[in-house]
Amino acid sequence: MWPDMVAVVIAGGSGTRFWPLSTADRPKQFLPLFGQRTLLQATVDRLQGLVPPERTLIITAARFVPEVRAQLPHIPARNVIGEPQARDTAAAIVLAAIVCRRRFGNPVMVVLPADHVIEPAEAFHAAVRSAAAAARGTRRLYTFGIRPAYPATGYGYLRAGERVEGPGALAHFRVAQFREKPSREVAEAYVRDGNYYWNSGMFVWTTEAFLAAVERYLPEHARRLFPLEAHVDAPSWEAQLDSAFGRVPKISVDYGVMEKADEVYMVAAPFRWSDVGGWTALADFLERDGAGNAARGVLHTLDAAGNVVFCEDGAEVVALIGVEDLIVVRSGNRTLVARKDRAEDIKRLVEAMPGKGS
Repeated sequence: MWPDMVAVVIAGGSGTRFWPLSTADRPKQFLPLFGQRTLLQATVDRLQGLVPPERTLIITAARFVPEVRAQLPHIPARNVIGEPQARDTAAAIVLAAIVCRRRFGNPVMVVLPADHVIEPAEAFHAAVRSAAAAARGTRRLYTFGIRPAYPATGYGYLRAGERVEGPGALAHFRVAQFREKPSREVAEAYVRDGNYYWNSGMFVWTTEAFLAAVERYLPEHARRLFPLEAHVDAPSWEAQLDSAFGRVPKISVDYGVMEKADEVYMVAAPFRWSDVGGWTALADFLERDGAGNAARGVLHTLDAAGNVVFCEDGAEVVALIGVEDLIVVRSGNRTLVARKDRAEDIKRLVEAMPGKGS
């Protein structure tokens, strides 16, 4: 354990790309997509030996606080912090940072989404410790770059600049540029170039370094949220949070801080990583047959190839005949059938449904 480290897990996403399994009332971070543990539980499990429960904060939507506490009973109840409204990741992380400063002074913060898959845990720990050692006592804002396994069009990219000295054997780089999700042709060029990494959306920095960057680049966040520090753990907390949070601009920490800041660095991640952004990504973690069909459930096929099948009830039977590259999902009384190349349209479909697919 590192005594001056705090883990912040962001667990407020809606997970619409995983409909019908994921709904507005049960987003993907609360689902057991792999085995018996949910993605949120697996994220916190991964912190064992790195950060203790009493120094682990979970930032989630206010309506999900009871669910988070039920799934993570070993995390102190006061460490599960509910956002009154969804204001994107910058506001969520600023909220966590002011709680960190009030309770712990100037710890190193490790900021993690609740819905990533990372293996093995030992390599993840080594990367976090390396970034934390480099960030401590500096103004450096660290992230983790993932070496591209293929030319992905669904991820943002980091362009690595000059290599810098870092603790241990892992490679540290100054981040030269952030790039948005590219076209297929551009993604292929990035992979050939060799200096581009997937943007993991995970961060390491000292609390003071991050809050100084917020004050510089997101002054409205600072004006609205910094005064809440005086109310942390006080009876006035909920009322003050409700009053301030809804007036905060909605922006991600990547756009609001990381793409503007000067002292941005990355560790080249030594671990396997996926943000499991949709059904096609999930296929990498399911059993496959000889025709490339990835499935959870009892699958029977005839002249069918390259399909993704997921049954919430693992004993459910699905039969496919003469079809290729489909996504087929069964959850309760809801069924999804879509072409894999239209997977990004699932979110658009759900948002048009009455009750957003719930």
